[in-house]
Amino acid sequence: MLPWTALNLIATERVYDEVLRIAAKTKASLIVAGAHKADLKDNLLGPNAARIVRHANCSVSVVS
Repeated sequence: MLPWTALNLIATERVYDEVLRIAAKTKASLIVAGAHKADLKDNLLGPNAARIVRHANCSVSVVS
């Protein structure tokens, strides 16, 4: 048995709002977010990943 649980969810609101809401509700210890569409204003992260990193109350791992 693995020591963690992964969730796959489909949400209809803004991506970052839903990720942060669900992470808080489930008391997540880690969020794994994908990065694409890099833009220099977001420190080479996409806008959703950048916002999740800035506002998450837990660790965030961004992968590309």
